[in-house]
Amino acid sequence: MRIIYALLFLALFSCKGDDKYILNPSVGKLNKILIVTKGNDWDGNIGKALRNTFGERQVGLPQPEPILSVSQLDPKGFGSMMKYHRNVFFVTRSEQEAFVIKHDIYARPQTLIYLQAKDEASILKLFEKHKSTIVKTFLASDVKYVQGLFRKERLDDSQYKTLQNLGISLTINKNFKTVDDTGEFLWLRQHLLSGIAKTGSNNILVYSLPLTNEDKIADNISRVRDSIGKIYIPGSREGMYMITEEAYTPYTFDTEIAGRKAYETRGKWEVKNDFMAGPFLNYTIVDKPNNRIIVFEGFTYAPSINKRAFIFELEAIGRSMKIQ
Repeated sequence: MRIIYALLFLALFSCKGDDKYILNPSVGKLNKILIVTKGNDWDGNIGKALRNTFGERQVGLPQPEPILSVSQLDPKGFGSMMKYHRNVFFVTRSEQEAFVIKHDIYARPQTLIYLQAKDEASILKLFEKHKSTIVKTFLASDVKYVQGLFRKERLDDSQYKTLQNLGISLTINKNFKTVDDTGEFLWLRQHLLSGIAKTGSNNILVYSLPLTNEDKIADNISRVRDSIGKIYIPGSREGMYMITEEAYTPYTFDTEIAGRKAYETRGKWEVKNDFMAGPFLNYTIVDKPNNRIIVFEGFTYAPSINKRAFIFELEAIGRSMKIQ
């Protein structure tokens, strides 16, 4: 009888109403992948290809930082706590070729990607075919993860006149404070309180512009942000304001935000006639239904430390945008 009660107890407390097992919370640092593959492959051409792809420099950062950090584990070691890593990439040899993406198998949230082929040449070929998808999948998974964290401690964005007037909402964590909210321009700031970044900050800007010549939007992003900086982002003295760093050409990519065509621009900002500088991430969204452009920008000031994680949190906020 005790065995029956024990089994009933396990059944009740290991399942949810949707018949899915309750999984342990996943572990792992942001933008980091655990690669499960044999040591010989990791030390050879396969490992080199993986490190070159995931270790590619993230554009727009002042210090060299990879898009994704990696660590390697032999398949025999993948057990116990290792199963709970949030992002895991399995690279194995098998007669049957396969590329599979799975979620929430051992923990939640979790992204597992499996790539297998019969030999080194086949693995390299298959990885080359899917590497862009692999990187995007892990990054998108981490964006969703960060948004989930922020949702638990979400700032009430209905308090901001600018967001209300623009008819948009964002999932912003409650550590951001108001610098300016004119109804047409919003500036929020989060002071960075850990480590040597205590003097630093993460910043969010939101505003809109009329949609005129759609073909020129991407070409005008730096000019627009410089004009906004001159009006709204002053330095410590007269004649100082935020501009796009003149010695560094930003990178602009096509993307999608809130179901609309958008441009993602990564680069460096500086204060004109001053020594302050750092990275920025700009989303310029083409909102055709409302005949306008919406601009979300995040920028970081954190001297002497790596900034990838700070910019990534701003990306997660920008990508949470919803338009009424």
